[in-house]
Amino acid sequence: MNLFKMAWRNIWRSRRRTVVTVAAMTLALWVMILYSGLLEGYMVGMERNILNLELGDVQVFALDFRDNPSLYTRIGEPDSLLARFEELGFRACARLLGGGLAAAGESSAGVSFRGVSTKQDAKVSDIHKHVALGEWLEEARPKEVVIGRRLAQTLGVKPGDELVALSQATDGSIANDLYRVRGVLKGVSDMTDRTGVFMTVEAFRDFFAMQEGAHQIIIRRPEGVEIEEAAEAIRAIAAGLDVQTWRELMPTIASMLDSARGLMIVVFFIIYIAIGILILNAMLMTVFERIREIGVLKALGFSPAWVLGMIVLESSFQTGLAVLLGLALSIPGLWFLVKVGINMGTLGGVSVMGLAMDPVWRAVVTSNTFKMPVLILVVIVTLAVIYPALKAAWIRPVEAMRHQ
Repeated sequence: MNLFKMAWRNIWRSRRRTVVTVAAMTLALWVMILYSGLLEGYMVGMERNILNLELGDVQVFALDFRDNPSLYTRIGEPDSLLARFEELGFRACARLLGGGLAAAGESSAGVSFRGVSTKQDAKVSDIHKHVALGEWLEEARPKEVVIGRRLAQTLGVKPGDELVALSQATDGSIANDLYRVRGVLKGVSDMTDRTGVFMTVEAFRDFFAMQEGAHQIIIRRPEGVEIEEAAEAIRAIAAGLDVQTWRELMPTIASMLDSARGLMIVVFFIIYIAIGILILNAMLMTVFERIREIGVLKALGFSPAWVLGMIVLESSFQTGLAVLLGLALSIPGLWFLVKVGINMGTLGGVSVMGLAMDPVWRAVVTSNTFKMPVLILVVIVTLAVIYPALKAAWIRPVEAMRHQ
């Protein structure tokens, strides 16, 4: 007798139970695939924002600068370091950092001045594409600045308005100048949004009377190079300087991203265990309803292995149907989440641990988007069907024939 044919026929003997079981597995798989894609998109989006807008892959500082920021604690000869980094295939850019006060009208706020080379900075950062109002910096216009969005709200300024900057220059004099707001950034991070004032390198050096050195070098690694490998190569070149990966600069965020994938697997198991209980119940009912039938089969000479295989095949057919349906239904859902996404702007945007996120939450599809939900579903179904299958396999024909 054909085992496959019999197993396929058996699952449709109780059509309603089969439909309910397959539908439950299909729904769970569909939800888990979409959840997997959304969570991957969340993690990829957060890491992309961290690397492209704020930190880069690796940063280099003068020793003690991060603990005690000062205009006088600088990296000497940054241009030679940049050239050596680029020889190894890294993209790098130096930035100048200083604190001070900005005022407009009757409002004022503490600010962080950041001197950037517009051409070089575009190699390591996408912040020039992150302007909400106005335009990004232009080297030919050193008297114009781009500021964070919350700072713009605090000072009550917009592109075209004037802003007074005050600080202390490296020669001990009072640094003060008048700048025109060229642009206002979208949300980047709490610090940048509240205090960021971006200006050209020329404007920064003139304002602070600082003619040489840099405070920070942002580095992006080539494709395919692991971040720790890149950090080691950079440390070999930047001996005597403080080299930090973005994971070391933001360990809480890095830990959260690492644990998110583990959390995803935990959620998979929680949802699928509920489905496993449903399958266990359905298969037990199937076995109890067919005890006399199974007893007759064994009396006719069918081995326990044959009965075990029949029950396992029945659950395999149901699982296979659920997987096919779940995958088919998830494709249009994933297409929508990748292309359109979920607009979180209605909730006032998204900020996670001080980092602004894209207001549109999109999914990212990888092989694991499908593999993990399907694999864990198969594992849970297999575990759930073992007990009913063994119970059916070891039924004694005499006892089965007496079963009422």
